[in-house]
Amino acid sequence: MTAAVPQIAELLAPLSWCTVDFISDLHLHASEPATFEAWQNYMQTTPADAVFILGDLFEVWVGDDAMGNAYPGFEDACVKVLAQTGEQVPVFFMHGNRDFLVGQDMMARGNTVLLQDPTVLVFNQQRWLLSHGDALCLDDVDYMRFRKEVRSTKWQQDFLARPLAERQSIAAALRTQSEARKQAGAVYADVDADCARAWLLAADARVLIHGHTHKPAKHDLGNGLGGGLSRIVLSDWDAAAQPPRAEVLRLSASGLQRVTLS
Repeated sequence: MTAAVPQIAELLAPLSWCTVDFISDLHLHASEPATFEAWQNYMQTTPADAVFILGDLFEVWVGDDAMGNAYPGFEDACVKVLAQTGEQVPVFFMHGNRDFLVGQDMMARGNTVLLQDPTVLVFNQQRWLLSHGDALCLDDVDYMRFRKEVRSTKWQQDFLARPLAERQSIAAALRTQSEARKQAGAVYADVDADCARAWLLAADARVLIHGHTHKPAKHDLGNGLGGGLSRIVLSDWDAAAQPPRAEVLRLSASGLQRVTLS
């Protein structure tokens, strides 16, 4: 299965950057305080010169008006962490399938830069293709249809026009359905290799870094033809799991390294 290659943005890293970090799929939620605390500690102590969050930072984001209410809640606490980190190092955010409604108000309050999906990061004289990854899971036909609908301007305008409480109720119901599917052992589609290769060739890059699938690994995309193309999958986070999952993919002049946070 193939699909059209989307427009690819480009970000040129300053020469002063020596190390950059990639994380994704933290699915931050008020009911999971251990993961929030692990992320907060990481953001406050990372030695990286920039942090790239490649989608699904939040379990759900129903609109930027969830922030700044009379009684600051979980969303405000998360944005405060982003803002404080952004005062020290650049923080970049890419929409995921759970938090595609994050808008410019949240970016401004969080001192964070919104990245287009996909984006090429030019760092250390190499081109690294970054994506959340959901748009590459072509075999999940139902999700791809849903994704096209909810990413449309009209759908988002209509949804955001609903009262905040109604949106939160809808999101809670969808989360319950999602958890039920996981418990039932649902099998999710993986990234389409041909599509990933097409993106890399269009981006003039050799490595794709993405999240979404929750299956951290390195995959050879050479298809037996050489060329050195590969994709590297980020880990999801769950600090309450046994063993805990909280991993950073760190890029420096020496290459890529998976860093497990204690």
